[in-house]
Amino acid sequence: MSKGWTKSDIGDLSGKVVIVTGANSGLGYETCLALAEKDATVVLAVRNLNKGLDAIDKIKVHYPNANLHAMSLDLNDLASVKRFVESFKSKFNSLSILINNAGIMAPPFQQTKDGFESQVGVNYLGHFALTGHLLDYLKKTPNSRVVSLGSLAAHKIKPEFHNFKGTKKYKALKYYGQSKLACMLFAKELQYRFRQHQIDSKSVACHPGISQTNLFAKGSRKLTRKLTRTSLKLIGQEAETGAYPILYAATEARVRGGEYIGPDGRGGSKGDPIELDIIDELYNEHVACNLWKLSETLTGVTYNFK
Repeated sequence: MSKGWTKSDIGDLSGKVVIVTGANSGLGYETCLALAEKDATVVLAVRNLNKGLDAIDKIKVHYPNANLHAMSLDLNDLASVKRFVESFKSKFNSLSILINNAGIMAPPFQQTKDGFESQVGVNYLGHFALTGHLLDYLKKTPNSRVVSLGSLAAHKIKPEFHNFKGTKKYKALKYYGQSKLACMLFAKELQYRFRQHQIDSKSVACHPGISQTNLFAKGSRKLTRKLTRTSLKLIGQEAETGAYPILYAATEARVRGGEYIGPDGRGGSKGDPIELDIIDELYNEHVACNLWKLSETLTGVTYNFK
C-alpha cells in the first residue's frame, strides 16, 4: 500500500492550517519541517514559546517563506488548553489538520495542575480537551483530520482506566502504555462518531516505531535516559523517518479514517508506514464509550457533533 512512502509523496498543502503539538523538537519538529516544505500554514503549539520560536528560525533556514506561528500550549493545564484554543480562533478561521503529537514517557510520579497522573494528563486528557475545543473548526473545514499518537507500548496491555490520578502503586511505564492506549481508542471512537453524524472529518491513529527523540528527557531519571539513548541508536530510527507515519496519517489521500499507521519493519520499530490491524484487536466499543464519558467528565469538555 505505501512501500517506500516518504515525505516527498505529500501533495501541495497551500491554504491548509495545521496544528502540531510538541512541535519544537523530535517528531514534532520533523513533522512541521515537512509540512512547511509543502506550503502548509503551521501552528507550532509548544509549552515553551521561546523554543517554539527557535524551531521556527531553524525551519526558515530551509524554507524562508514558510508560514509558521508559535503559540503557547501547556497540556499539563486544562486552562492553558482553553486559552490556546481561544487565541488560535482569534487568528485563524479554519483547521485542516490537528496533530496530537506531544507526549512524555516514564517520569517519576507527578500530577498535572488538574490532579491527573502526568502521562495520562499530557498524552491523553490534554489532547482530548484540545480536540473537543477545536471540534467546531474541524467540522466546518472540508476534509479535516485529527491525528493521534499511539505507541508500541500499548499493543499488549489491557485497559485500566479507573485511576487517572495515579496515586496507587505508581508504575511509570504502565501509565505510559495506558495513556497511549487511551489515545488509540479515542482516535477510533472519534472516527465512529464522525461517521455517525455524517461529518467528513477523519480521525487517524499512528505510532512512530522506536525513534531517536528526547521523549524520555522530561522528568525521566538520568540513568534511564542514558540507557535509552544508547538503545535507540541500535534499534531505532531517526526522528525524520519516525515522523513518516504521522505525516502519512495527516496527508495521504488514501486514508479513509479509523486506520492505525505504523512502520512495517520487524517488531514495528522502524520501516515504511503501513496500515496496521492491531487497533481493531484493541478496540472495544464498550470500553471506548466509557472512556469517552469519563474523559468528558474529567476535562469538563463535551463534544458537540450536531
